[in-house]
Amino acid sequence: MEKLVLVIHVLAALGVIVLVLLQHGKGADMGASFGSGASGSLFGVSGSANFMSRATAIFVMVFFATSLTLAYMASHKDGGGSVVKANATKVLPVNPVDANPSGTTETPADNKAIPK
Repeated sequence: MEKLVLVIHVLAALGVIVLVLLQHGKGADMGASFGSGASGSLFGVSGSANFMSRATAIFVMVFFATSLTLAYMASHKDGGGSVVKANATKVLPVNPVDANPSGTTETPADNKAIPK
């Protein structure tokens, strides 16, 4: 189930990216840069949403819903818990033979004279 939601999430993200890059801004016409689009951009008519802006809104809603679903699934997994707490409860005994592979109980510093 989680993999299906993840696939839908990635497809929705790609859909949003593609649709946003394909759309033009409100003043993106060539004449808008020379002042002819100024009358329509200040208090102009917003107009109805076209197909691409509606499709973008749908993809954004799907992306948002799958984001919340994935977050819910991640927080309610079985066998959850803190990784730190799980590792803190395990105490490993220290074996002197494992710490010193030579088998002696002396440390290497005890065998050497410190030069002055």
